Formats: sequence, structure tokens, C-alpha cells
Amino acid sequence: RMHHKGVPGPMRENSVRVRPKQTVLAISTCRCPKRSRMDLLIIFIVIVGVAMAGILSVFNTSVKSSADPMVRKQAMALADSIMEEILLKAYASSGTGTNRATYDGVDDYNGLTETAFTDLSAAGLSGYTVSIAVAAPSTLAGVAMKRVLVTVSHGSESVAMAGYRSNY
Repeated sequence: RMHHKGVPGPMRENSVRVRPKQTVLAISTCRCPKRSRMDLLIIFIVIVGVAMAGILSVFNTSVKSSADPMVRKQAMALADSIMEEILLKAYASSGTGTNRATYDGVDDYNGLTETAFTDLSAAGLSGYTVSIAVAAPSTLAGVAMKRVLVTVSHGSESVAMAGYRSNY
């Protein structure tokens, strides 16, 4: 049988006839560098791992503080509720109030904390701390006013709300 240019003998695929009855395997012509496929796979896995670590880090940060808006909103609602209760009282107190039910003036609330608000635990707000400060009267635009500061905290969140009660 004649195969390659009339030279007799068997021909195998990927081989080149150099001399009669002597065959040499052809060298593969790979266009990629001399890295093995395993090296490329390892590099790919490292790059994907680093990218995933970055994405999960951002995701973890956002999930960790996802409850913060709810805590802040509850603290604001609690401070607003307490502030409204205080500002609805009279400017001057008769001094006869001994608890929240009998308080009749804004000064009665000065220095109170969450212990005075026994209904917080029933509302599921027992983890919040409350502090109230009523400043001495001052004149603002010719009108005597008392500044009321209500601070509500829960963990690292803290909300302070200020209001004024005038003597009208």
C-alpha cells in the first residue's frame, strides 16, 4: 500500500514519515502558554472565591442592619407619644402629682425614666430606655417657655426629641 508520496508502509494519524520505516509523533501545536488546564482552573476558582467574598461581605452588612430602621421608627414613635403626653399638661404644676395618672404639669416629668412608664413592657417595648429633662423656664420672643427633651434609646440607636411648652 502506498500512503504518503508513494512511500510504502502503514501511516498513523498524527505521525509524520521522516524516513522509510521510521515514524515520529507530531508535536501538538497548542496556542496557549505552557500552563496546564488544572492551573487555569485553580486561578479561576480563586478569582470567583474573592468575588463571592466581596459580594457576601456587602450582603452581610446590609442584612445585619436591616432591623435598624424598625428600631429607629419605634423609638421615634415612643418619644413622640411621651412628648405629646407631657406637652398636653399645664405649664405650671400644682405639685400634687405622684404618678403619671396624677401629673398635672410639665415639671412633674422632669428626671423620669422608663421605670415610670409601666405600660412599655405590655407594648413589647421593654428594651427601650427613656429619659426626660424639663429645663427651667426661659424667655423666647417675650414668651416664657420650658424646653422638654425626651430621649429614647435601644442598643446603639438613640432618638432625642425636643419640644416647648409656653405659659399661655
